[in-house]
Amino acid sequence: MTETLLGARKVRKEFPGVLANDDISISLQPGRILALLGENGAGKSTLVNILFGMYRPDEGHVIIKDEIVDLRGPDEAISRGIGMVHQHFQLVPPMRVVENIVLGAEPTRRGLVDLDEARTRVIALSERYGLEVDPDALVEDLPVGMQQRVEILKALYRDADVLILDEPTGVLTPQEADHLLGVLRELTETGLGIVFITHKLREVLAIADDIVVLRNGQVVGETRPSDTDESDLAEMMVGRNVMLQVEKSVSRPGDPVLEVKELEVKDDRGQIALDSLSFEVRAGEILGVAGVEGNGQRELVEAITGLRAPSVGVMKIEGEELTGESPRQITKKGVAHIPEDREKHGVVAIYSLAENTILNRYHRKPFSIRGILRRDVIRSHAQDVVDEFDVRTPSISVPASSLSGGNKQKLIVGREFSDDIKLLIAAQPTRGIDIGAIEFIHRRILEQRDKGAAVLLVSAELDEILGLSDRIAVLYDGKIMDVVDAQEANREQIGLLMAGITD
Repeated sequence: MTETLLGARKVRKEFPGVLANDDISISLQPGRILALLGENGAGKSTLVNILFGMYRPDEGHVIIKDEIVDLRGPDEAISRGIGMVHQHFQLVPPMRVVENIVLGAEPTRRGLVDLDEARTRVIALSERYGLEVDPDALVEDLPVGMQQRVEILKALYRDADVLILDEPTGVLTPQEADHLLGVLRELTETGLGIVFITHKLREVLAIADDIVVLRNGQVVGETRPSDTDESDLAEMMVGRNVMLQVEKSVSRPGDPVLEVKELEVKDDRGQIALDSLSFEVRAGEILGVAGVEGNGQRELVEAITGLRAPSVGVMKIEGEELTGESPRQITKKGVAHIPEDREKHGVVAIYSLAENTILNRYHRKPFSIRGILRRDVIRSHAQDVVDEFDVRTPSISVPASSLSGGNKQKLIVGREFSDDIKLLIAAQPTRGIDIGAIEFIHRRILEQRDKGAAVLLVSAELDEILGLSDRIAVLYDGKIMDVVDAQEANREQIGLLMAGITD
């Protein structure tokens, strides 16, 4: 019988009011990649946190190398050969690569840290596994793809037999993602086992040996890539048939709605984040902005929506300048905004759903007259939004904090789309939500385009950009590398531009 490198047997974990894991059993064998699929809230993170010793199960067992173990913390998991690469890297930016890799497991000589020995071992590891990285570089100077290599090397340095990877390609260009998948396959050839958590079905089918699908804290399906496809996996995750590709008509763009000329914007550190940016978005088209996160996307959205003042440049809507205007004034010009961070900029958690549906127009008719809120009108409007945009809630009176991430996103979309829109700024509109909600929001964005709105779509999801956009602008280091017709674009071309390569 094949050894279980890492597994769970009838694991149950409950938090106040939430049964996160319900009788889950999985098994990872040497030299295999186990993909763990599921919507947000399906129980994936809880399960891998139990496997890594961060939580202890209420019932059931963790198995490492065919032995039932009682992990009392991540240190014990690491000592037993389990390594985890988190979605948000656990690195110390001002320190060098070699220092990050050996931190907590430093080789010593005569009681002192032997960095020469550490460097030799790190170079050997990186060459052995095709994870080349400069051991003397500062982590804060590395691109995100290199930082991820450091995280993987950190686990391998500790003699990991198992790697748990949480959304490992979320911050990578397509080329970096493909390289990583190749590295993972090479790692399994040495007998290493990998647990691969992702929401990208294409990657699962490309890399996994075994697939486990979770829904509502339970295992609802186990399969292999040869026996399934993206549609079947999506249906298992959601519990119903899902349209993975939204059908869209050919766009018929009109006059420019948004014009941006020679825009310069600084980031929070005072460094130039956008450098002489110029582009336009026309009525009835979606301009997608592609790029690895951190290349100026956030500053661009904040400048257009009035959340950040540009240093230089001009922005106009239908010929009327909006540079330096407040968010309220920009909203009055017909700009709708789906923010990147729904918790920070999208909803007020302690306000009711009804109050959240009028956040950007409570001061206007018909919601208030002479400064007095009209509660009956607000409630009626909120109920219409909830019904039309399928916001799952027991009442419009409950606080927004009671909603799931997907329902908060639909509430925001409903609020923004229930006004007359000239320009829609959609920043990461489907981040962290399930496949069913993604399908719904994509359809609604296309509806706005077809009504004649200009849409600026900013997304780190290349499939989303390719699927929805009519034209694609690729942002790299604060500059637009190129603007391409979406019908002629492909993943490789866009990926090269995302890496700053124009050839």
